[in-house]
Amino acid sequence: MLRPTALFLAATFALALSSGLSIAQQSDSRYIDIPDNSGGNVMEMVRYRESLERSGKIVRIRGYCRSACTMLTTLPNACLGPKATIGFHAPRLPGTEIIPPYVDQIMGNYYRNGIRDRWFGGWNRSIDMHVISAQEYVRLDPQAKICDSIGKVRPKKR
Repeated sequence: MLRPTALFLAATFALALSSGLSIAQQSDSRYIDIPDNSGGNVMEMVRYRESLERSGKIVRIRGYCRSACTMLTTLPNACLGPKATIGFHAPRLPGTEIIPPYVDQIMGNYYRNGIRDRWFGGWNRSIDMHVISAQEYVRLDPQAKICDSIGKVRPKKR
């Protein structure tokens, strides 16, 4: 018989695989890393987000996070890797440029502060990807955090 923790991990892994989401569990069991995630179905991401929030682990968003993945940035247990980039664009029906009604509203409900302002100010209707750095994200949403558990960004040499 599987323990509840094993069932939870199995369900989370199955959800990640079935929805095309990338997840990498580090050997350090305090973290769940989300590396290079291009998003996917918004409702599947809502369910995935709920499971991440219940995990009790620190969710580290690393590399690139695009589209529906951006809904994970406001998890209370999430942080952004110092080199992460976050990309926003209008949700659309797969393989088209058709923007379905209400889906942008669902996504927007997960954003805060300046990110929410930018989202409803036009990113939610734009087919073009609007990419910002983790540092710019935190500037627009001061409630967001850069991960302390990942190496710091070194200043560029001039």
